[in-house]
Amino acid sequence: MKNNLDKNGLTGIWKALFLFLTAAIFLAMFLPMWNVFVVSTSTALDSSQSGIKLWWTKFSVEGFFYVFRVTKMARPFLNSLFITTAGTVIQVLLSALAGYVLIQKSLPFKNVISSFIMLTMMVPGDLTLISVYQLNKQLSLLNTYQGLVLNGLVSGFSIMMMRNYFETVPYSLAESARMDGAGELKIFGSIYMPISLPGFATVFFMEYVARWNSIMLPATLITDEKKYTLPLMLKQMIMSVDSTSGTAATPDNAIMAAIVISTIPLLIIYMFAQRFLLEGINMGAVKG
Repeated sequence: MKNNLDKNGLTGIWKALFLFLTAAIFLAMFLPMWNVFVVSTSTALDSSQSGIKLWWTKFSVEGFFYVFRVTKMARPFLNSLFITTAGTVIQVLLSALAGYVLIQKSLPFKNVISSFIMLTMMVPGDLTLISVYQLNKQLSLLNTYQGLVLNGLVSGFSIMMMRNYFETVPYSLAESARMDGAGELKIFGSIYMPISLPGFATVFFMEYVARWNSIMLPATLITDEKKYTLPLMLKQMIMSVDSTSGTAATPDNAIMAAIVISTIPLLIIYMFAQRFLLEGINMGAVKG
């Protein structure tokens, strides 16, 4: 009886500790986001005061008006929307086709090719920026939308993820379709794509977020402000300094408002993709 009480007591302590840690992690993640929202909807005077703000002294949306009226955020927003959407759609399609090829039993040196693709994932992207710049300069892709879309279309991570999704599809379905005279593109489009929809949604969301938030590649390729993406514009807003006073030229509430606006497309995509994400991540975990 005493042992049962001791076990129940320990179980209760572990549950309480787990709840405490969960609450602490939630607060650590939620409070910074809440602070951004509160500052973005405060007046310029209130937002300039130091410290974390968890509630409003006076609610105001002047920061949002400032962003579109003064900083002209609409163009960088549309630039990011076009570049990210076009690049992600093409990248996911190419990754899916490459992943489909990698699951073919007749593919020679399949393990060697897969190992090489995984090896490319070990190379930090920042180390390749100089060579990327030189290559894009030679191809006349600097300060172009084409350069921002084309760079990064091949992703070893996405290819391996799609390969792992396709490996969950029974190979007998493809064999039966081949016996009926179906071509590889028809098998890919009518069998693998519908069954692997959670995989497509997961890879699309992850790559969309990565492209949307990317700043190093646009900063390397783009100097024309008309082709700035949102991260570049946000960097310019944060780094802008009034040479006479030494204070930030852009109000803090406008900077936070720009950050809030930049998250809206990601939230919309997440709302549509969330039912696939958990299933897709579990199915497509990269295997060694």
